[in-house]
Amino acid sequence: MRAVLDVVMLALNIYTWILIASAVLSWLIAFNVVNTRNQFVAAVWDFLYRVTEPALRPIRNMLPNLGGIDISPIILLLIIFFIERLIVYYLYPIAI
Repeated sequence: MRAVLDVVMLALNIYTWILIASAVLSWLIAFNVVNTRNQFVAAVWDFLYRVTEPALRPIRNMLPNLGGIDISPIILLLIIFFIERLIVYYLYPIAI
């Protein structure tokens, strides 16, 4: 059981970093710091978009229109942190 929970915690941790990288790259693209015509940037952006969008889309559909501000990554990070705390405090077996 402990090994499965360790894998779940690792997956959540990796997804957290992917989500942060996606948010930072979207800011860099929005402010024209990086150019999506570059093949490497386009490939990274496509990967990050395809990985994060299925989790962010339902959150965006529930949120009201805030203009140009997208807080769905912050809400998803809070949900991930909440799930991690639930695992640590209630599901993770105590070592004796």
